Amino acid sequence: MFPREFAWGAATAAYQIEGGWQADGKGPNIWDIFCHEKGRVFEEHNGDVACNSYELWEKDLECIQQLGLTHYRLSLSWARLLPDGTTPHVNQKGVQYYNKVIDDLLACNVSPMVTLYHFDLPQALQDQGGWKSPDIATLFDSYAKFCFQTFGDRVKLWITINEPYVCAKFGHEDGIHAPGLKEPGTAAYLVGHNMLRAHAMAWHSYNSFYRTKQKGAVSLAINSDWHEPLHAGCTEDIAATERYFAFTLGWFAWPVFVTGDYPELMRSSIDAQSKKMGCSGSSRLPSFSKDEPAILGTADFFALNYYTSRKVKPGGGCGKMCMVCDQDAEVVLDPSWPICGVSWLAVVPHGLRKLLKYIKDTFNNPAVYITENGFSQVGPLQIEDVQRSGFYKDTILEVAKAIQEDEVNVRGYFAWSLLDNFEWADGFSVRFGLFHVDFADAKRSRTIYQSGRDQQKKRCHLTCHIEKNPSKTQLSYCRHAA
Repeated sequence: MFPREFAWGAATAAYQIEGGWQADGKGPNIWDIFCHEKGRVFEEHNGDVACNSYELWEKDLECIQQLGLTHYRLSLSWARLLPDGTTPHVNQKGVQYYNKVIDDLLACNVSPMVTLYHFDLPQALQDQGGWKSPDIATLFDSYAKFCFQTFGDRVKLWITINEPYVCAKFGHEDGIHAPGLKEPGTAAYLVGHNMLRAHAMAWHSYNSFYRTKQKGAVSLAINSDWHEPLHAGCTEDIAATERYFAFTLGWFAWPVFVTGDYPELMRSSIDAQSKKMGCSGSSRLPSFSKDEPAILGTADFFALNYYTSRKVKPGGGCGKMCMVCDQDAEVVLDPSWPICGVSWLAVVPHGLRKLLKYIKDTFNNPAVYITENGFSQVGPLQIEDVQRSGFYKDTILEVAKAIQEDEVNVRGYFAWSLLDNFEWADGFSVRFGLFHVDFADAKRSRTIYQSGRDQQKKRCHLTCHIEKNPSKTQLSYCRHAA
């Protein structure tokens, strides 16, 4: 049985839905700049207006209510609150906007989960070095303390940084996300390091100054696929899978949940590749300073973004200094897995259950919130999205099995996303929403998908009962008057 207090939610992010990129004193962020550079995003799409949630928040709230959600995950735009990224310059219109969002949610008995950073660094801070600068950790801590002080009396679930792996690798190694840097083999490790430093400082600030009174919980959202050897009995494939886990999930979870440092396998692999390339000196993977707040233990729960699974084998290197060569592991799709929309997104609900069990066994059985999980649609619009609806049914069943049979402490599930939105380099060409947004309509009309209709609870409390029989776990949905 899902616990009665289980969090049923949907997630969004500020840049992907808000629009209002120059409204009411907001400063520019790195995605504003990135999208305005020609050739960066599919068909030159941008988030200048997006879903226009800055002006249409009440419409979003109606969608949330229609689905009957208990929780809603949103992110704050750092540059909307602090236009130059620093606390001496506060934009009160931004504060008023988020106060209204939070207050409206609570008035509707919906609990907010608030993300401080979801890819959109103020451009003013990027101009000072961005996440490559060691100073960014202190600047982020100041921003976090401002948010805790301003909103923490009402927000009880916080995410400091969303998907540091994506920020580091896609934005600083591959150059396909803002700020669009291509500095392989070095910048991503430095950025990831500074993000962990920033997260730890913010967690310690909350723990020292706000936790006793506000009684909230703080974590960071780590994205991970489920990985397994291409050939189950192959020693080389097993070793490659271990390396791949070390360079993805382990990169950020190991320091926070296990040792306070990076996986030894990650560091030894990087150093071995450096030696092979004839590079001497200190490791390209930075080390944590004993003079700064400890990394270990800086998460009150495990926030997991899961989308797909991969088979792993050795290889994939290019003979250059880069992350792919460092990890010496190549991922492939199992041809039996169906693809939804974008080519990378294989539909593997059972992979989520396996990953949840892995997290339980590897990271000391933490409380887990699944903070993102979804199914994409491309091409012609299909409001009757039968496949997506089936995906959610199958996935929730796997989560139920993880809770009931594997005894994983899963506390909540957030679908990505509430709305079709700006999907980063794919622009508006990829749709993940439970509601369709018509981007050709100036009013940005919202229309519920079948998958949304199937999830809605309409002022009723959803209780999922798991009935076990010898062969499988079954779900039945019982609706009770609220």
